[in-house]
Amino acid sequence: MIPLSICVLTVSDTRNEENDRSGRLLAKRLIEAGHRLFRKTIVPDDIYRIRAVVSEWIADPQIHVIITTGGTGVTGRDGTPEAVGVLLDKTIDGFGEVFRSISYQEIETSTIQSRAVAGVANGTYLFCLPGSSGACRTAWDRLIRKQLDSRTKPCNLVELIPRLLEK
Repeated sequence: MIPLSICVLTVSDTRNEENDRSGRLLAKRLIEAGHRLFRKTIVPDDIYRIRAVVSEWIADPQIHVIITTGGTGVTGRDGTPEAVGVLLDKTIDGFGEVFRSISYQEIETSTIQSRAVAGVANGTYLFCLPGSSGACRTAWDRLIRKQLDSRTKPCNLVELIPRLLEK
């Protein structure tokens, strides 16, 4: 197991440290998996505030992964994919596709409302998840945890970290 430094960003106009169940769930799960919670913060549903925090974190070479929760829906204030999309060097399209496929088993057609995305920016993995704790649990337990475990075979995202900045 190779422990990674992971940041958790909750995007919400209404959540704070006391009621941020999704951010807490992700922080707890990543620590239990043997990773290090590098930072955890909450920002409002504002594209530029989201982008500012994510930009700061992807510029820090100590941070390997950023997980956001919230702002991936279709309402007027949901802008996480737009905030981080311009920062991505590469998208990991399969993440959103598989996440929605797995979610369909749990919430059926409501899964189409999720715009969960993932990608790589400046050598840092980004995963943008819905704001519900159920969605975060599904994404972590069924997708992210395994791909951030260097022991997962036949391949995992950890083994690619040294090559993410290749030109």
